[in-house]
Amino acid sequence: MPLLIGGSILLAACSQRLSDLKVPTAVKYSFAKDFPGNTPKWDKEDSNYEATFKMDGKTMSALYNENGNGQETETDIDITKLPAIVTDYISQNYKGEKIKEAALITKASGEVNYEAEVNGMDLLFTKDGKFIKEAKD
Repeated sequence: MPLLIGGSILLAACSQRLSDLKVPTAVKYSFAKDFPGNTPKWDKEDSNYEATFKMDGKTMSALYNENGNGQETETDIDITKLPAIVTDYISQNYKGEKIKEAALITKASGEVNYEAEVNGMDLLFTKDGKFIKEAKD
């Protein structure tokens, strides 16, 4: 399962695959408006709905509440695109561990975070590379 599912999206929740029929119309409408022409796979995380899809060759996800309000988007990035401060932090605090995947998270408020998957955990950082928290993937 891609990094975009599970503990990413800043939620350390168990995701549940959903058929398109179980996704509220408002959520599907918002997704279609935000990402026209894309067909997502849907998951439910707590009370939110997560659409996972490909756009411009990149794996992405978008998280919506039950009313169709966008919460955040996440885009897979190459590990080399993580700021040096992030990779330095991981080298110092997770000695010998490798970064499996990386992502850029943009919240509805405009706040940007980085995510790095290390040893089955999602490590979250501010856009300036400051550590936020560790979440179960």
